[in-house]
Amino acid sequence: MTTAVSIDGVLVPAGEARVPVFDRGFLYGDSVYEVVRTYDLAPFELEAHLGRLAASAERIFLPLPWSGQRLEQEIRRVVEASRGGDEAEPAAAPWNLGERSVRVVVTRGSGEMGLDPALATRPLVAVLALPLRGPPLAAYREGVSGWPFGGPGAPLRGGDPGAKTGEHLFHVLAMREARAHEGHEALLVDRGGCVTEGASSNVFAVRGGALETPPIQAGILAGVTRARVIALARELGVAVREVPLPLASLNGADEAFLTSTVREILPLVRVGDRPVGSGAPGPVTARIHASFRNRAGGGHESGKVASRE
Repeated sequence: MTTAVSIDGVLVPAGEARVPVFDRGFLYGDSVYEVVRTYDLAPFELEAHLGRLAASAERIFLPLPWSGQRLEQEIRRVVEASRGGDEAEPAAAPWNLGERSVRVVVTRGSGEMGLDPALATRPLVAVLALPLRGPPLAAYREGVSGWPFGGPGAPLRGGDPGAKTGEHLFHVLAMREARAHEGHEALLVDRGGCVTEGASSNVFAVRGGALETPPIQAGILAGVTRARVIALARELGVAVREVPLPLASLNGADEAFLTSTVREILPLVRVGDRPVGSGAPGPVTARIHASFRNRAGGGHESGKVASRE
């Protein structure tokens, strides 16, 4: 099948999945969501993702209609329904082959049109399991580029950056700008000139063998992979500093990388028009990714994922 969808607990063919036009998620972005990936078709870091979903819902005063246990059961059921039918992907990273990206969306539901959230009747839950389309293996060996978006004088970002909601226009425009400059990711820059995060990732710099990454207080989403990377780095004896990351400082770092559920740890070798460090993935990035790969599973020799062989 490869793609499976459930809406309010009912499995429906992907081509027939529908959400009402009066749903507040569609009309106003009044929703929360999480993206979970699998390894060997088992959801990874599921407890952390469901905990963040609950925290996001609480921040926007959206009562979740299902318990964490019920959500977990539905995610596993939809993943199981998606088994089979995967197409060959010669360029894919080995750990992504046959895996699923699962999006869990909870909207405030439908009701009379209007901004008042009390107009909604009941929340809607959608779970989608799709073939995971991560960066190709070449991206890990060669690295990717990021394009700065924002900075002094730029439009202010809306919404609550600490809640993972359906309000994404700012990120859409950031990615449009990045793609126009052939960037893989948009790097969000605040009015003080500091990089806070990527449009759909967290950002790390490597300087003098230590990691630097913006603190949560900078107005970023608390990434599940970000937290895992910080813990892994400390286990490996790599110092971690949660500090503001000025754009010029990122450009001048020895190495840099992005983290996200789908990307894992992806070397960032160019920011804007300038290379980061040597312009190639570095040893600290490779070491941390190898450690992450060994913990995550998915089965392959991981120690050379960021090399330029």
